[in-house]
Amino acid sequence: MKSIAARFSRTPTITKLSLSGLGVGVLGLIVQWIADPAKFPGFPPGIVFLVVCAALVVLASGRWWAPIFAVLISLWIVVGGWAADQLTPNLTSGDAGTVVGTAVMTLGLAFAAITGILGMLAGHSAARTR
Repeated sequence: MKSIAARFSRTPTITKLSLSGLGVGVLGLIVQWIADPAKFPGFPPGIVFLVVCAALVVLASGRWWAPIFAVLISLWIVVGGWAADQLTPNLTSGDAGTVVGTAVMTLGLAFAAITGILGMLAGHSAARTR
């Protein structure tokens, strides 16, 4: 069995970019947490979810479907947050830190979802030609 590091080194760059998007999402959550710690009882759970999904992408690296974890968590947070009417109030909040943090998180997660989908398409195409 190939090591995770060896598989990850051969992972398409676009899949690695989806991990960067998750990292930006974490940064946005940290900004929100600093701006309004009362919104998060203890530690923001979204950070844990994003880190776990990023770890799953790394663990599954080398497989064309590895970015699915980045795509699913990103869409769950952004689309679910919008559908539950929690994203829009944060973007229109009177607290600049909440607005900036939410915008950074949303952009990072949207980037992670898009690059994750593109990474799966690239990985699937490469797997079919082997």
